[in-house]
Amino acid sequence: MNPLESVAVLFGIASVWLSTREHLLSWPSAIVNVSLYFLVFREARLYADMGLQVVYLVLSLYGWYEWRFGGTDRTELPVTRATRRHAWTLGALGLIGTIALGTLLARTTDAALPYLDSALAVTSLCAQWMMTRKLVENWLVWVVADVVYVGMFAAKGLWLTAGLYAVFLGLAVAGYRRWLTSWQHRTA
Repeated sequence: MNPLESVAVLFGIASVWLSTREHLLSWPSAIVNVSLYFLVFREARLYADMGLQVVYLVLSLYGWYEWRFGGTDRTELPVTRATRRHAWTLGALGLIGTIALGTLLARTTDAALPYLDSALAVTSLCAQWMMTRKLVENWLVWVVADVVYVGMFAAKGLWLTAGLYAVFLGLAVAGYRRWLTSWQHRTA
């Protein structure tokens, strides 16, 4: 078992748990998590997910700022709902990104699962961006991605990471419920 994977798992759980509670410390813990997973995925030859960690790093810095100052008059950003425009835009970007990245990885690398890895990477990017904007529906996208991630990581023998994504799945369900309640109370 990779010791980096073990530490990454702990920081990943902490980060998502803090996110479900809209806690600002979710972002620094995410930065540690993605930095460690960059190395874990490089060893596993999951290149799309390795590259995804770099983007997560940038999104974590952005999310940290937005959650703190992204609201009205540079106040804390509140939980809101995604619009139809969000859904169509992110859906189109997801499809185009999956095809482009999957094709690139299939043709230029020894990627183990180029299209599945790419689909999950692109979907995760969309969900993570949604989280930086505190859109309730980010958790629903994570639920779908986490189900598939569990299977992929188990197939690659990354058992701790598969377990982590099973925990993430439960946290995503809890996060959806908490954020929906937060939004309902704010709009009531």
